[in-house]
Amino acid sequence: MTVTPPPETLRAPLVVEFPFTRSLGPVQSAFLTGLRERTVLGVRTEAGEVLVPPVEYDPATAAELRELVEVGATGTVSTWAWNPEPRAGQPLATPFAWVLVRLDGADTALLHALDAPGPDAVRTGLRVRIRWAAERSGAITDIACFEPYEDDDPATGPQPHEGEFDDPVTGIVAAARLDYTYSPGRAQTRYLYALAERRTVGERCPSCAKVYVPPRGACPTCGVATTDQVEVGPRGTVTTYCIVNIKAKNLDIEVPYVYAHIALDGAGLALHGRIAGIPYDQVRMGLRVEPVWSEDGRYPDHYRPTGEPDADYDTYKELL
Repeated sequence: MTVTPPPETLRAPLVVEFPFTRSLGPVQSAFLTGLRERTVLGVRTEAGEVLVPPVEYDPATAAELRELVEVGATGTVSTWAWNPEPRAGQPLATPFAWVLVRLDGADTALLHALDAPGPDAVRTGLRVRIRWAAERSGAITDIACFEPYEDDDPATGPQPHEGEFDDPVTGIVAAARLDYTYSPGRAQTRYLYALAERRTVGERCPSCAKVYVPPRGACPTCGVATTDQVEVGPRGTVTTYCIVNIKAKNLDIEVPYVYAHIALDGAGLALHGRIAGIPYDQVRMGLRVEPVWSEDGRYPDHYRPTGEPDADYDTYKELL
């Protein structure tokens, strides 16, 4: 059937966010613990260069590096870029400069924020010093930022350091976040508008005749535009599935539950959805299912058995 195009392409803010947990080796542990103690450590390479931040293996020879040295809390800006509109979670809430700073005694530069009144106050060669955070926990944020610093003291060279501290930091949790505006495009916009009407609409390839759900606007196999819209389902067949035993954060679904690939009647591609209304250990390939819509009716919350006989394997084997 032909579907009337929606009045406008959809757009919505989207946030992808997760905590990244990692353990630390001896070099990174010493570096972050040192920041907590207001000490900046680097590592010396086989060629005698001092790398800050330190790494565990020589980037030139791949040799293991363990010779730690302490460098200064002052340094020189090697390059910079002005940030007029800080984003949430950045080091400073007011406009600042991103700078690469070569700390005294180091041969490489450290990226961080510089607190300056404006871009006219920043230049390559500017002398700066660390402004330490009032509360420190063993993270790069223990350096609150850099600030301009006029000094006449000669720079000191790197000093040997054992890297030994009380209560060393052995692991970190870094919050990864990406927020952006997502536009699904015309094909998926039509698909989403149809879902709001409790219909599932795909698009047929004019070359291979497969119906893709959700549609992408082009056939991934033939590479041609798919403009012929086709309503499929609402019923379908479970082609394959998995049992989920780990509860996801902020998801109010008791485990175990089943997530399945479902080939809707008339579709040439299986989509995925949750199976409910049946014990998890009774879900099977070939099970016939139908959608149960969300409370607001905008999308299928899950699929449940229809009570029909299971589909024959030959009817869905090409959709596995």
